[in-house]
Amino acid sequence: MGTTTPPRTLAEALRARGDESLAGLLRARPDLLNPVPNDITQLATRAGTRASVVRALEHLDRFALQTAEALAVAPDPAPYDTLLSLLTGDGLDDGEQRDDVGAAVTAALPGALATLREQALVWGEDERLRLVRTARELLAPSPQHPSPTGLGPTVAEATAGMSPGRLQEILTATGLPATHDPVSAVAALSALFTDRTRMAELLDTAPVEALSVLDRLVWGPPYGEVTPNPTPPVKWLRDRGLLLPVSTRTVVLPREAALHLRAGRAHRVPEPVPPVVAATAERDPQAVDRAAAGQAFTALSTVEELLKLWNGGGPAILRAGGLSVRELKRVANALEATEPIAAFWVELAYAAGLLASDGETDERYAPTPAYDEWLDLSAQDRWTHLATAWLPATRVPGLVGGQDAKGRALSALGPELDRSAAPDVRHRVLALFTELPPGTAPDPETLLRRLRWERPLRGSTPSAEVTDLRSRLALWTLNESELLGITGRGALSSQARALLDEGEEAAARLLAPLLPEPLDHVLLQADLTAVAPGPLERPLAETLSVLADVESKGGATVYRFTPGSVRRALDAGQAAADLHAFLAAHSRTPVPQPLSYLIDDVARRHGHLRIGAASAYVRCDDEAVLNEILADRRSTGLRLRRLAPTVLASQADPGSLLEALREMGYAPAAESAEGDVLITRTGARRTPPRTPPVPVPEGPPTPDDTLLGAAVRAIRAGDTAATVARKEPPQGTTGARTSDTLPRTTSAETLATVQAAAMTGSAVWIGYVNAEGAASQRVIAPVRVEGGFVTAYDHTADEVRTYPLHRITGVAELAEDGKG
Repeated sequence: MGTTTPPRTLAEALRARGDESLAGLLRARPDLLNPVPNDITQLATRAGTRASVVRALEHLDRFALQTAEALAVAPDPAPYDTLLSLLTGDGLDDGEQRDDVGAAVTAALPGALATLREQALVWGEDERLRLVRTARELLAPSPQHPSPTGLGPTVAEATAGMSPGRLQEILTATGLPATHDPVSAVAALSALFTDRTRMAELLDTAPVEALSVLDRLVWGPPYGEVTPNPTPPVKWLRDRGLLLPVSTRTVVLPREAALHLRAGRAHRVPEPVPPVVAATAERDPQAVDRAAAGQAFTALSTVEELLKLWNGGGPAILRAGGLSVRELKRVANALEATEPIAAFWVELAYAAGLLASDGETDERYAPTPAYDEWLDLSAQDRWTHLATAWLPATRVPGLVGGQDAKGRALSALGPELDRSAAPDVRHRVLALFTELPPGTAPDPETLLRRLRWERPLRGSTPSAEVTDLRSRLALWTLNESELLGITGRGALSSQARALLDEGEEAAARLLAPLLPEPLDHVLLQADLTAVAPGPLERPLAETLSVLADVESKGGATVYRFTPGSVRRALDAGQAAADLHAFLAAHSRTPVPQPLSYLIDDVARRHGHLRIGAASAYVRCDDEAVLNEILADRRSTGLRLRRLAPTVLASQADPGSLLEALREMGYAPAAESAEGDVLITRTGARRTPPRTPPVPVPEGPPTPDDTLLGAAVRAIRAGDTAATVARKEPPQGTTGARTSDTLPRTTSAETLATVQAAAMTGSAVWIGYVNAEGAASQRVIAPVRVEGGFVTAYDHTADEVRTYPLHRITGVAELAEDGKG
């Protein structure tokens, strides 16, 4: 058996992988699939582009990123032991690096390295580990972008361009043998800084102030400013090469010296183990489920109340899009909530497709037809609809009230609220909830710490991470989960676990027994109020909301009957007899006499006055009533005048006249041009059919197994076509090819070679130009040649295709046994 040759390039390393490993790479980095690479070489090239590498680095956990950062400051290539030493230290420090941390790093490093290899960020055997060049450039130190490790450039990099005379002065000051060869001088200085014993002896002679300077630079940033006349401690360090010049005013601590001072560690604190999410409380799981169910019911009621508020047409849309601050305040007052919470409910209804723009010239928000369908669902199904709309939503209500990059205010339902990271953070927060025992509420601080470990911010400090977007998204997720009933009393509910693990049906099945049953009755009281001891059936609730005003909410809802509310029911087409029958049928207590008198009194006066369009007019068979109106000082602004004994005209429009007379205590009714009373039906304004807003993806979607399998086969086939050995054209033919061009043969030679391949069942290599003029090379096995077309199995596309012969630029036979 022969030995395996180590890969020389990333492409060779990828080519040696199995299909499952290639599929794992494409799954971890789906941006490499758009479009599907033609072969392994193109895949490796794309995997090394800056944009793709940045995306891959941003998806690493903290320890995998620390491993990549250590490789970026290690020699290239680096043995495994060197990498391990950079993460654990050389063991010669004063005990600051604890044994348990070193053991954890030793145990976790193979996994982190496997992750980097799987994502094609690292390749090569353990004896020669290589970080891809783009990642090394991104993580390597420079004055403009210091290394995340806080290390500076090597002695060789920092002394590049330094005069031999200056190098000689440094060697003399450090007691090293003199040499006029710059390469030998740099090597001697590097060897000194990496020799623990000699370096310790050198630092023992350093002034205390010089050691203080090194302490400020050792963990980064390694750059410092100096004056033209530096202090003696700085001059001592500069003379011995412990500070090397970067510019006339900037010096740097070389990497080898910093690693000695750090006891060989690339990071101050390696973090091989993810932080544990601590619990703040452990509660009864059943109590958690009941609390979450109660909040879920409140969420349904709140969304329904919001959309009922806009049932007849909602607020106008701002010119820049979204809801004005004034309208958001109105919503907050109506829902008895703060403005941030009101923004959440508005955005939730929008994400669920229950609310949208009506698309009219005077554009306004209104419920969609889907809202009516949603109302017909059971309570548990309505909740799962809201929850499943919230989980993948990229719109972030928590941003409302803030400012965008240009300093403009962000408004609810505005166009600038999408954040593609929101669904990922939301799912990850809830996944951490599921890892805790039922009824356990996590500590938010430790949860944030865990999230920052899983997706750290490259090059940032822990203090900066506290205010990063992902942390804010996580905190908003905790609040929104409680509002929506995903969590109860800070712990994940059983119905939410079922929704995440099993789907909507399982969640609805668990939630249904915890929701209150709708009631078909109310309790009428003598003080003109009705008490609903629980949620009401929809027809009862809708009729009662027209006939009475909600006075208070809570475990029981209190409705109050007023002349205005009764008139509202009469305006909607109800007769007094209908109202009496409705109350008698749905009250568990006798209908109080004051309520019956109120209904009869309002009904008797309802429609006594009639208002139509003149601009507007008032007519009444009772002249005394019209005289009373004219004499009332409150009617002055209506500019009324008598046209006939029973008719008054006004310059106000009918709607304004109607409202003004109602405020004066009358009960007028609007009438049509034919003199019929106009009935005002409640809330029928709907937008045209609308689809919910589409989430803005953070990157390419994760491909499924079918797509991955097809992509791997296509890449393998293309690689075969690109690397397969081919025969040289026979002597005397016009065929010509090179390794990087398409074959060229005459039409006759192409036809003869393809016909011969079809007869022998062999494969050939062709150059092909499609109808769009795009050239490619393919390996095909011809099956039939007739009518100017060749039908063949295309190994590159892994399917049978038909090619016009006139589009084949040339053909070459494949070599046998891999020999040309």
